[in-house]
Amino acid sequence: AVFANQRAFAAIIGERRAVISWGDEEAGGDCSHLQEELASGVQRIYATSFAFAAVKEDGSVVAWGDRMRGGDCSQVQEQLAGSVHSICAT
Repeated sequence: AVFANQRAFAAIIGERRAVISWGDEEAGGDCSHLQEELASGVQRIYATSFAFAAVKEDGSVVAWGDRMRGGDCSQVQEQLAGSVHSICAT
């Protein structure tokens, strides 16, 4: 599956369900800094205008892209750990 925002794309690939992304780096087109977290188990990707968030099989969330527009979930990481089923993006 391929997902898009205004400036980048992200895809879930292979049996391991890893993520690749391309396009504008500031809008999530580069997820290489999260390579380990996105290497497997991604169930679904959600997009905002300039960021992506991936929900993993274990219910955790990995976000990347513009930090001011949803690309940084570090402040709520504890609340998100293991309990997320879906995300509503606007």
